[in-house]
Amino acid sequence: MTVVSPLAGALRAMRHADYRAYTLGSVTSLVGTWVQRVALGWLTWDITHSYAWLGVIAFSDMFAMMLVAPIMGDLADRMDRLRLHIWAQVAMLIQAVVVVATYYAGLASIWVLLVLTLALGVMHAAHATSRLALVPNLVPREDLTPAIAINSLIFNLARFVGPAAAGIIIVTFGIGPAFVFNTLTFFVFLWALLRIRNVRVENPDKATGGMWANIAEGVRYSVHHAGIGPMLVVLAVTAFTGRALPDLLAGYADGVFQRGAEGLAWLTSAMGLGATLSGFYLLSRDGVRGMTEMIMTNVLLMSLACITFAALGSFWASVPLLVVAGFAMNNSSIATLNLMQNAVHGSIRGRVMSIYSVIQTGAPAVGTLVIGAVAEVTGLPWPVTVSAGFGVVLWIVMLSRMAPIRAALEAEAPGETGGSRP
Repeated sequence: MTVVSPLAGALRAMRHADYRAYTLGSVTSLVGTWVQRVALGWLTWDITHSYAWLGVIAFSDMFAMMLVAPIMGDLADRMDRLRLHIWAQVAMLIQAVVVVATYYAGLASIWVLLVLTLALGVMHAAHATSRLALVPNLVPREDLTPAIAINSLIFNLARFVGPAAAGIIIVTFGIGPAFVFNTLTFFVFLWALLRIRNVRVENPDKATGGMWANIAEGVRYSVHHAGIGPMLVVLAVTAFTGRALPDLLAGYADGVFQRGAEGLAWLTSAMGLGATLSGFYLLSRDGVRGMTEMIMTNVLLMSLACITFAALGSFWASVPLLVVAGFAMNNSSIATLNLMQNAVHGSIRGRVMSIYSVIQTGAPAVGTLVIGAVAEVTGLPWPVTVSAGFGVVLWIVMLSRMAPIRAALEAEAPGETGGSRP
């Protein structure tokens, strides 16, 4: 592995005009998305004062996205990926306009919000899948690692800035202007997307069969690939266990530590700081050599940090542990994406990335559901410890299988289109 400065890595990726336009527009859009998410949650609470409805609204976006993502992956392998991404943004813009109109017309009932959120989930599926398939087409292969690391950094930056901006807008101006702000960010991102001129075409022989047959082909390719298949298992286990923890921090802050909202802010900020630091670390890497071992090291590190966090029961000891957990969690997730992008053949990239999206989105939700249900009986520390223990078991199992996985994921793929054909 060659190590460079994070700044040098960022400059390498950002020197490409099309990727630079995409990234700068994406920052604005991500902040707007988080502003709308917070505003939607606040409006849901204002209408219902129901914890159950907060959960239903949050889950509906993710559920719709999981259902539709494989279909969007097939589209990403059939269509021009930039065009699909633009149309996804246009659809999300229309949804944002409808939210604004509904709110100011006084028609924003909880059932209307549910329908609009389900619609947004479908659009998010198109956005996420086309984004993951498009980014590798905007930079040469040798600059893909820093490009993906930058995307991780801006996502974590938006996760901080968006809710803070939403709070300021809602307190100062009200909920409606927060929805308007989100709507305006789509115009910025669409302007940036329309400036993109040179997108490398890596699916000239676009999928032509039936949709379900093409989706099944993507699943078979992923499962039987010597590197991608095992990485999807790693992603699923870590997402089900470690990545469920952020959604459980409210229970820790209030139920375990008795620190309330201030405690929750400390815990979530600690994990966010770790995730941000991991982005800088990944920017310092030059290429994918050694990344397979790095993923498994971070799986072990994340698991041990989560086990220690659950076992200690000390608030101030938990803060640095969550920084470590956030660092390792984001490292393993983004590095897994990087290796999959390096190994997958371009003609099937959209379908493979849709599987990544489904696992990355759905497994933490299932993990939160299972851990939360067990915690109702045992309290949080026990199920969190046991679930993190699965990460240690995964690390042990994978130790003897690293060589063929590394060979399949880290080898220089032939040509510009990625790994072996399906």
